[in-house]
Amino acid sequence: MSASLRLAVPGPLDQATGGYRYAAAMVAAWQAQGHRIAVEELAGTYPVCDDAAHTAAKACIARASDSETLLIDGLALPAFDGLALPKRTAALVHHPLGLETGLEPTVARAWLAAETARLAKIAAIVATSAATRRDLIAMGIDGAKIAVVEPGTHAVRTPLARRGKPRVLCVATLTPRKDHVALLRALARLRQFAWRADFVGATDRDPACAARVRAEIARLRLGRRVRLAGTCSAQALGRHYASAHLFALASRHEGYGMAFAEALAHRLPVVGLAAGAVPSVVPARAGILVPPGNIDLLAQALRRMLGPQRRRYARGTAALRFPDWPQQAARLWACLP
Repeated sequence: MSASLRLAVPGPLDQATGGYRYAAAMVAAWQAQGHRIAVEELAGTYPVCDDAAHTAAKACIARASDSETLLIDGLALPAFDGLALPKRTAALVHHPLGLETGLEPTVARAWLAAETARLAKIAAIVATSAATRRDLIAMGIDGAKIAVVEPGTHAVRTPLARRGKPRVLCVATLTPRKDHVALLRALARLRQFAWRADFVGATDRDPACAARVRAEIARLRLGRRVRLAGTCSAQALGRHYASAHLFALASRHEGYGMAFAEALAHRLPVVGLAAGAVPSVVPARAGILVPPGNIDLLAQALRRMLGPQRRRYARGTAALRFPDWPQQAARLWACLP
């Protein structure tokens, strides 16, 4: 039986990042809704692609039939450079690759220009937030062909009140863009509070960044307070959300901010940065967002959340409603050519 949709992603689909979680949740929902999905887990390295990546992209196109839609994850798109794409091709863009933190300005400009050229050739684009859609339009992409389908959240019933010493939860892969170092430095100023912190996220995607985070924990003498929990199953992640008192993440840019939405769905008040799509996810009644690059303001926000004001922000999460994955999967399916 042929597939209705062929999804191309770089590497295994079960990787524990927001982009892969988005794709995996969509696939599961589509399959439950009766759609036939073929997942192409492309070999090679991305987004700076090697020969294996280009070979995998060619093979993916060869396997695609005229009756299928080929949906290419934005991280995989560079592997398809120079190839004739099927007519029914769409791109899934979480955020422009050139906006990744840590790129040299000339490299960032080159990446943005290359991504603009790639997306100009594709008739249908799905962005995972309105903020990402605005970024793409600013790059010169025709807004008429960009649909927005935000991530879903998993339905939870988490009690509003949590007891015990404040537990801070941060869910993010250890990469420069997530800026765990800034969060550590802000937390280190609040030793008078009996907080503990769990940093959940892969530590092996950027070993140099992970080493810097570990060195900062040692330098600040936070080894007894901060735990690098690494990756975990969806069930274990749910337990982390359910046992935390507040969520904090100093990410410098988010295409959407799935971890923020999941935290709010678990009735966790949020501390973060007003960067990328985060302000559209976190309302003022449920969290405190500060400008990027200001450790003083980040520490002040955390101080408020570690004190009695936390309950007011927690109550602000109670009325928030986020769409679930089946709803968003149906929306995305309707956007595809």
